[in-house]
Amino acid sequence: MNKELTKKLSSGHSTCAGCGIPAIVRTVLDEIKDPVVVANATGCLEVTSTLYPYSAWKVPYIHNAFENAAATISGVETAYRVLRKKGKIPGQARDGSTKRTKFVVFGGDGGTYDIGLQSLSGALERGHNFLYVCYDNQGYMNTGGQRSSASPYGANTQTTPPSKIDIGNEIFCKDIMKIVSAHGIKYLAQANVAYLEDLRRKVKKALAVKGPSFLLVLQPCTNEWKFPSSQYVYYGKMAMETNFWPLYEIEDGKYILNNEIKERKPIEDFLKGQGRFKHLFAPKNKKTIERIQMMVDKKYGELKCLTGNKGCQCDLEK
Repeated sequence: MNKELTKKLSSGHSTCAGCGIPAIVRTVLDEIKDPVVVANATGCLEVTSTLYPYSAWKVPYIHNAFENAAATISGVETAYRVLRKKGKIPGQARDGSTKRTKFVVFGGDGGTYDIGLQSLSGALERGHNFLYVCYDNQGYMNTGGQRSSASPYGANTQTTPPSKIDIGNEIFCKDIMKIVSAHGIKYLAQANVAYLEDLRRKVKKALAVKGPSFLLVLQPCTNEWKFPSSQYVYYGKMAMETNFWPLYEIEDGKYILNNEIKERKPIEDFLKGQGRFKHLFAPKNKKTIERIQMMVDKKYGELKCLTGNKGCQCDLEK
């Protein structure tokens, strides 16, 4: 394995075959040239990289409970600023360059959308200088695949199984990007593990801003989405090409669409092959797929409106 890729997160962790989380973490950390401190909310990444008495981490690392990763990094970042101001931490490296420690949080959707939302909100409001990265696999995957507020409408999860009268999850997922954006931070972006160069570019921009920044990264879960372990990149691409997961960023409140799909693929191309949506292809659930397509088109139209592009939802409603 490339030694540069494992410089900060080693091989030997126990993520599932076909999991994209290590690729997300390594891409983020590889872009950081300064010293870095990582806080990690309980979740898939934590349980697979810190199997006692071993650790895959080669950088300063703090494991937090589900609910307090952003609060912990707030305290660490504040302590760093105070110690630096008092001269107890040198301001320059030996080569004369000024190096500032970077602070990064990794959390899953359960620890970000749900349990950790209050501490994330507080840290964003206070303006701490850190990058929060949410790897979104759309459920509580390390505890068996229960529904989170990031779980898609119609999905079969451990807590929302389909039945003769239920379609599975009956709630459309929370728009965490709008919630984070409402805090007025300078930079946030939606990314996808299937597009690592786009992620790398967004990490660089996120680290350049003063204050908090936020990255939401889609992470197809082979174990609970129930597809072959070789296909996480395929489903990541299908999510983007169907407009289920568009790539965009918000800089100083301005929306920028990164990859506009001229002819989007039907949502069935993303849903089919995933065991969590298998039940939707029964004839009785045809209208459910139609509703999902309608909501995907509506949300994408709203996004185009926010970016000022033609063909947005406003144009469609005229």
